[in-house]
Amino acid sequence: MKKFICLLFLPTLMLGQNLSVEVGHLFQKKLFSKAEHVLQDYMNINPNDINAIELLGDAYGHQRKWDKAISQYKQLVERDNTNANFHYKYGGALGMKALSISKIRALGLIGDIKEAFTNAVLLDHEHIDARWALVEFYMQLPGIVGGSKKKSLKYAEELEDLSKVDGYLAKGYIYEYDNEPELAEKYYKLAIKEGGSITCFNKLTNLYENQNEPEKAVNNLENAYIKHNKNALHYQIGKVCADYNIELEKGERCLMRYIENYSARDGVPVEWAYYRLAQIYKNKNDKEKALSWINKALNIRSDFNQAKKEKVEILAL
Repeated sequence: MKKFICLLFLPTLMLGQNLSVEVGHLFQKKLFSKAEHVLQDYMNINPNDINAIELLGDAYGHQRKWDKAISQYKQLVERDNTNANFHYKYGGALGMKALSISKIRALGLIGDIKEAFTNAVLLDHEHIDARWALVEFYMQLPGIVGGSKKKSLKYAEELEDLSKVDGYLAKGYIYEYDNEPELAEKYYKLAIKEGGSITCFNKLTNLYENQNEPEKAVNNLENAYIKHNKNALHYQIGKVCADYNIELEKGERCLMRYIENYSARDGVPVEWAYYRLAQIYKNKNDKEKALSWINKALNIRSDFNQAKKEKVEILAL
């Protein structure tokens, strides 16, 4: 289900040219409520435009209005039962609703979710996202109601036939979820060797952190930096060093580089780097420098709750 929120809402803009451009710009700017209203106005005049129905569902989904998104995608399936992506979106919205309600209520959605994703893979033998959804679905579902590692691995094998990287990542996910870290590590490393994207490196880093192996996490992040030369990786290295109180000098250097080269495209706001530096100096028992950096973080964002808590700990040194 986690991939769904990222992959579900890639818009298919085939409406009138002016409207498609307007909706596309609103989506890019994350103005989903405004896009919703624009599409609703359009559909008052053109209620049967299938592309508008899909985009309105996407707009609802971005706002986590799952019932409304489900209604839109159900219309798509009813209008074109042979479109794999319509089934995938319908199943994805049902799945996201299931995650947002009680487990007892979610049980009533399991059959429809499974049917939608299964229809998607049957209709499109190369639909990677639907296979990913089934990998996660069968792993997260309790065995008593149909969960199955064996079925997850079946779809992971299908993914590997379509894309070795996706197949390796799916197997890594399965074994990590099933608390088999050695096998998870094996497949994440294979994904790095085969594809080497930041996503592949991040999966292995997260595994190491979850297994309380920060030294391996730092080494993996350094390898990622050698390949990708992304400033954001300086922050990630500093974060691990600060969180686990290891290689503090290295963590300090990386955070300083992150700050020096910072731009908005790096993703993590600069006040977080200040916060991590404060952690490092606290770990070094350097109260003065720790206080200086935590104040910098709070000067940027006074409601930074983690920094407020950290400042209390620093003052107690």
